[in-house]
Amino acid sequence: MTTIERPARDDFLELAAPYRRELLAHCYRMLGSVHDAEDMLQETLVRAWRAYDRFEGRSSLRTWLHRIATTTCLTALEGRTRRPMPAGLHGTGSDPDDPLRDNPEIAWLEPAPDDAVCPDAGADPAAVVAARAGVRLAFVAALQHLPARQRAVLLLREVLQWKAAEVAELLETSVAAVNSALQRARAQLQEVAPTTDDVPEPLTATQRELLDRYVAAFEVKDVTAIVALLAADVAWEMPPFESWYRGRAHVAQHLELRCPGGPGDFRLLPIAANAQPGFALYLRGDDRTFLPFALQVLTFTGESVTDVATFLDHALFTLFGLPERLPADHPVASEA
Repeated sequence: MTTIERPARDDFLELAAPYRRELLAHCYRMLGSVHDAEDMLQETLVRAWRAYDRFEGRSSLRTWLHRIATTTCLTALEGRTRRPMPAGLHGTGSDPDDPLRDNPEIAWLEPAPDDAVCPDAGADPAAVVAARAGVRLAFVAALQHLPARQRAVLLLREVLQWKAAEVAELLETSVAAVNSALQRARAQLQEVAPTTDDVPEPLTATQRELLDRYVAAFEVKDVTAIVALLAADVAWEMPPFESWYRGRAHVAQHLELRCPGGPGDFRLLPIAANAQPGFALYLRGDDRTFLPFALQVLTFTGESVTDVATFLDHALFTLFGLPERLPADHPVASEA
């Protein structure tokens, strides 16, 4: 390595640091997993560091890094199946009288902590809104329906606002092929993507009050009160279970018959995931302390909760920086 190359490479990590979060968000949208996205971000930075002495500045450093991240993710996606949510795998809800269907072989979509994939507060407000919309759970789940290259085209064109010619150069194809892929991706998303009403905004006072009531009802496991706070046609999903429920009555039957615990056995901590409100649920264990049970991400449409995604993967608690357990005397929300 020459003495000229080394200073350039030594500068790289400092220059790339401001783009780490948006690169991680891009990898997450491509892959549907924060764990995979972190691996691909590290691979992107290693590849970029090795090639940095050849970076000629014909594009911005940001664009160059996104080029490397996109090709890294496309390589990683070769031969992989998509990461679905249960409702995207089976279009109709399950019968709550049937046994739960557990399928550990499916790689399910993972939620993402806001502090990992959402822009810093000081970013451009318009960019913040667009970026937060781009990590909404329903949007990332919808992306999983697209082939990998269509996914890349849609994200580069509509989220990162690249020109068709830039995308064509990256993917080594024609502008016409890029435009065709974008049209197909849009058509596919029209069938599965969230509506324009499902755009992240600051929670209203009504929504915040509903969430407070939801926590209070769950901590005493008042099923009637819980489902009364949900939309009539709510979707209740529970990866890694393929089973999912549509409507208050089916959700209530599931909570009554299959959800463990009783009054006082749950404690909920607020989380921010995918630019949406959510909760970490802890369930009382044999030693009376509260142990990780599930992460829930709630989707509002207007003032109604229209989807509750309950992730029963305890490894996600570490990803979100949550405590391993809560003490037996941890107060209920109304006393905290």
